[in-house]
Amino acid sequence: MQKWMIVVWHLSCSSFLLLWITVGLNVEEVVGSQPGIPLSVVKLWASAFGGEIKSLSAKYSGSQLLQKKYKEFEKTVKVEEIDGVKLVKNLAVKMEEMFRRKAEATARVVEAAEEAHHQHEENPDLQYEYFNAVLINEVDEEGNNVELGGEFLLEPNDHFNNLSVNLSLSVVQVPTNMYNKDPDIVNGVYWSEALNKVFVDNFERDPTLIWQYFGSAKGFFRQYPGVKWYPDEHGVIGFDCRNRKWYIQAATSPKDVVILVDVSGSMKGLRLTIARQTVSSILDTLGDDDFFNIIAYNQEIHYVEPCLNGTLVRADRANKAHFQEHLDKLFAKGIGLLGEALSEAFTILSDFNQTGRGSVCSQAIMLVTDGATAMYDDVFEKYNWPERKVRIFPYLIGRESAFADNLKWMACANKGYFSQISTLADVQENVMRYLHVMSRPKVIDHEHDTVWTEAYVDSALSQAYKLKVKSGPSLMTTVAMPVFSTKNETKNQGILLGVVGTDIPLQELMKLIPKHMLGIHGYAFAITNNGYILTHPDLRPLYQQGQKRRKPNYSSVDLSEVEWEDKDDMLRNAMVNRRTGTFSMDVKKTVDKGRRVLKMHNDYYYTDIKGTPFSVGVALSRGHGKYFFKGNVSVQAGLRDLEQPDVALADEWTYCNTEEQHEHRHLTQIQAIKLFMTGRRPHLKCDRELIQQVLFDAVVTAPLEAYWTGLALNKSENSDKGVEIAFLGTRTGLSRTNLFVVPDQLSNQDFLTAEDKEGVFNADHFPLWYKRAAEQVPGTFVYSIPLSSASENKSVVLASTAIQLLDDRKSPIVAAVGIQMKLEYFQRKFWTACRQCTALDGKCSISCDNEDINCYLIDNNGFILVTEEHSQTGLFFGEVEGAVMNKLLQMGSFKRITLYDYQALCKEYAGSSDSARTLSDPFSVVKWLLTELIIFLLEFNLYSWWNVDLSVKAQRSRGKTMMVPCDTEYPAFVSERTIKETTGNIDCEGCIRSFVIQQIPSSNLFMVVVDNKCDCTTAPPVTMDPIEIMYNESLKCDRLKFQKDRKKPESCHPFHPEENAMECGSASRLSSRLAAALLPLIAAFISR
Repeated sequence: MQKWMIVVWHLSCSSFLLLWITVGLNVEEVVGSQPGIPLSVVKLWASAFGGEIKSLSAKYSGSQLLQKKYKEFEKTVKVEEIDGVKLVKNLAVKMEEMFRRKAEATARVVEAAEEAHHQHEENPDLQYEYFNAVLINEVDEEGNNVELGGEFLLEPNDHFNNLSVNLSLSVVQVPTNMYNKDPDIVNGVYWSEALNKVFVDNFERDPTLIWQYFGSAKGFFRQYPGVKWYPDEHGVIGFDCRNRKWYIQAATSPKDVVILVDVSGSMKGLRLTIARQTVSSILDTLGDDDFFNIIAYNQEIHYVEPCLNGTLVRADRANKAHFQEHLDKLFAKGIGLLGEALSEAFTILSDFNQTGRGSVCSQAIMLVTDGATAMYDDVFEKYNWPERKVRIFPYLIGRESAFADNLKWMACANKGYFSQISTLADVQENVMRYLHVMSRPKVIDHEHDTVWTEAYVDSALSQAYKLKVKSGPSLMTTVAMPVFSTKNETKNQGILLGVVGTDIPLQELMKLIPKHMLGIHGYAFAITNNGYILTHPDLRPLYQQGQKRRKPNYSSVDLSEVEWEDKDDMLRNAMVNRRTGTFSMDVKKTVDKGRRVLKMHNDYYYTDIKGTPFSVGVALSRGHGKYFFKGNVSVQAGLRDLEQPDVALADEWTYCNTEEQHEHRHLTQIQAIKLFMTGRRPHLKCDRELIQQVLFDAVVTAPLEAYWTGLALNKSENSDKGVEIAFLGTRTGLSRTNLFVVPDQLSNQDFLTAEDKEGVFNADHFPLWYKRAAEQVPGTFVYSIPLSSASENKSVVLASTAIQLLDDRKSPIVAAVGIQMKLEYFQRKFWTACRQCTALDGKCSISCDNEDINCYLIDNNGFILVTEEHSQTGLFFGEVEGAVMNKLLQMGSFKRITLYDYQALCKEYAGSSDSARTLSDPFSVVKWLLTELIIFLLEFNLYSWWNVDLSVKAQRSRGKTMMVPCDTEYPAFVSERTIKETTGNIDCEGCIRSFVIQQIPSSNLFMVVVDNKCDCTTAPPVTMDPIEIMYNESLKCDRLKFQKDRKKPESCHPFHPEENAMECGSASRLSSRLAAALLPLIAAFISR
């Protein structure tokens, strides 16, 4: 009889049956699933629970009252479609203005520096006491100030991350491996004192400025405002301004570089170690606008990366790291045939330059060797003379100087520079010298090119300041300009004095974004000329949120790696090429730390930011995301309701710019709005349109304060304190909260605080509870367990619903309201509902208390909210009931959506079988120990060793796992909205197990009841674990070779006819014989 009734029921639901047929279901299978679990009973439970929680959520959130209040204004408000093109152009103009102000401040420092140097006469005997950043406020054993220290007033300043700073003076940092009183340093510090006045003046003109500095070519670093620096645990500060990207980028033009490394037998041992370090240091000086390759040579030519035979690759972080790993595999043997290696290098540079894919600017060959038996003038005559477009930079490794003359001649005859490197301590300083040679044409041209870096964090500076920021270091870009000697007597020498820089936190950029105009899912983003992300809400630079460790390639994440649905890079390439236009595509946006996915259609609008290499874009989601409405209330009424104690405005949104004037910095946003709207501070820069809408929202939402207060005061309501918080947020970033318990009793105290990144309005997104509510059917509530609290004993459930203005798809979502309740309270409601039945005698045929069935409450993404096993709360349902989840996927009740993460981290075993095999031989052990001992002694005695990134490599732990960048594929799951209830059977090795899934009305929840008669533990779980995308060698090679579109920098200074090519070596003076041979050659070239 029961089976017949169920068949009739299914026939009556013809549309449901048709849906099942389309997904390939077997009706007989469904019918057979019923004897154990009556669908009618599960439906009763779901209905009872749904009614209870909907009533509870609506009552305590006040959703119906708020909907009614907005409806009262329906006839007077004006709904407008957002003009994306106009929006992005206005944003670009604001960003251009902000960047221009920073560039002008930098230019003023450059002008002052050049004038100060011009007036200064070098004095080798100059004695001058200056404020050394490390020594200030230090005292000796007798309590006296140490030399170069002195009393230096420092006061905490919130504009500089609460660091103690001096706003009147700068400080000077000198690298650990340099002498504080070196005459060159003292003279440079002396004349650059003139910059203090300009630093202070700049900060007074533009209080949004942060760090301003001058990095000297001599190595010292002058920084404003003055701040105390602290050495690391080794007593060292690993910072040299000359190897920072902003310095190198400003000092030189883009370049194509081939590095030749001698791996002949004579390079064995320490020489090869120094050679590796030299190559690594050269790589560190290359930036995103440079291209390179490395060739090792003995009697044969060996490309360090064989797949890149005959080409160059961009010097981005990933490519440089790839090559640095290969350097460890170099070994020395055989004889060195330099002529063939030079010919190969010249050929690559010529061929690659003709393709137009490289820098199409400067070219250089870096030669790392322990000697050259000839001058190879025939090679140079064939490939490089007379134009000498390729500079040669030989690095002689070792103390021997038998072949030094030949290498010096190569440098001088090819507009390069010769250096000799005897120890690891010599590497850094000698490598840096080539930059000054490459900068000569720019200096002689006197072109103060403005350069902008990619997004980055300077970890050495953060360490030096002992900076402690909970959220980790903040990303910034730097605007930098070179400083030249303007003295007539040094003009043709092209002397670079240094580089001036100003940091711009990307948070400043975010404050310009009109978030209220972008809608709930909309966002703004910016990229560099190379396609790398400057700012984007999906950029994840840290290993983990809240940690300070950054991913190795955090600064070179390409736009195509976050907007990965754009398979043809149409959006990316249009922005890289600085076009203005629009683009549309379907996207899958993840929320809740990647656990959930929202499918939508985005319209993109983009344009370039004038005066910079950057482009900006905005994304608007179709539907409610494309519409904005304007309401109107009196200023008096709005300000009255805005000043209520339960009101807050989004911390990272800019209603009024309080940072442009010093006298406004102490104002809160609400205080600034009041002063601006009442006309008492007319000079405040405020967004009047946004403020008008904030005042409107304040008035409309004001009645909820009294409503919530009434509930809180009614002792008959919420007696067991199950509901803890009621909250709302509006499209203008306004929020209201009401506590039904005292703060100390809150189960999740992070909610709606700065600690809860996804739960509050911030610069690039609306709260998660707001986003998810907006994508549900109007009038339904979204329930979830916050990820951060799922593993805690005091867990909570959030419920939220969206408030629409109009009853059509063009209606903007004007607000969202919700409550936070105790998980235990929510679960109790569920178990109570599951004890109901239709039997007149009260004896239920089935109950969740029975051991024969398992009852679950899951959400629309498959996460468990209620289960008898408390440890399973918050887990993905497929991990607990793999067989059932697989069946639900087959039946179409849930869909698997494949997502990709190109910023992922994967575990890698750091130990290698090769090293284990080597150490198993006793003779190899002795050899290894001696090598390690020599290197240790060198490290111990030499400061410079601490300053190089390779020291990190020396500390790598053998046999431990490391987190390394990788690409992954992972699933997310979404319920099918049209399927409200489903039944099915699972064959578990001959035992038939039945289940029922029933949607909870007016929610995103499902009740799942599974019989427990069969053992299905052999069925594999369905997990959300990411799978690393493995690339075979051929694909890896293709990825290395493939070069995405990029916009070349407009400025290029490869060489200058007035250059003094005789400044070409430093180890010792040229022999008279060599000089005599070289002078006519140089003269002949110059005359051409």
